[in-house]
Amino acid sequence: MAAAYVLANTAPGKAGKARKKIAGITGVKTAHAVTGAYDLIAYIEGGDISELGNTIVSQIQSIDGITQTMTSVVVELP
Repeated sequence: MAAAYVLANTAPGKAGKARKKIAGITGVKTAHAVTGAYDLIAYIEGGDISELGNTIVSQIQSIDGITQTMTSVVVELP
């Protein structure tokens, strides 16, 4: 199994709708609107790093309003 935290910025006024769309993606375990340098943080899981990459590039980055993402792959799972 592989996991990652995806931090995203959105266009003004788009964070709420983008968070809801991210939360509905298979493999996304949590998605939150937050304050600070990023607008959204999502925790995702997949079978391997390739599956994570596909989720991020094909599904999360293509959501209307997402302007930028930064991914931190988890290196130590419980």
